[in-house]
Amino acid sequence: MAGYRKLGRTSSQRKALIRSQVTALLYHGKIRTTEARAKEIRKVAEGLIAMAVREKDNYETVTVTAKVPRKDKDGKRVKEEKNGRKVTVYDEVQKEIKKDNPSRLHARRQMLKVLYDVTEVPKTPAGKKRNTKSVDLPAKLFDEIAPKYVSRNGGYTRIVKIGQRKGDGAMEVLLELV
Repeated sequence: MAGYRKLGRTSSQRKALIRSQVTALLYHGKIRTTEARAKEIRKVAEGLIAMAVREKDNYETVTVTAKVPRKDKDGKRVKEEKNGRKVTVYDEVQKEIKKDNPSRLHARRQMLKVLYDVTEVPKTPAGKKRNTKSVDLPAKLFDEIAPKYVSRNGGYTRIVKIGQRKGDGAMEVLLELV
């Protein structure tokens, strides 16, 4: 017997489906899908969450000096004349950053192999393209999801049966983070 469900797809399609569903689950907290898909997605999602719990506090805080362009009230860069050319003015700023230890960096890269990039788009139509933000899902896993599950040994997801789908009668479930 096979160790996984084939879900009626080729391997590349199946991997893409699982990756997208896992990304949606971790971003939204719950998804609605079929029972067979949910059981496959659960395996991958729980592995990622377990990895995040294991490496949650494995970083060191470092102070760095960064050059940041000075901005005016409209958010545009301030420029000044030097030798007949306009040059952007930079300020030096002290920043505290988290520097991943090697095992946490490896975990982050393993997560990025599975998760797709997520872009948040604002609801208002004005400035939809300009105000989009890229979401760092591994950071969300480490900072928001992992602290909730520190005292738990597995079982980070729950499958709740909803009923049969109207079109083809497939059993639909709600897969959610506990």
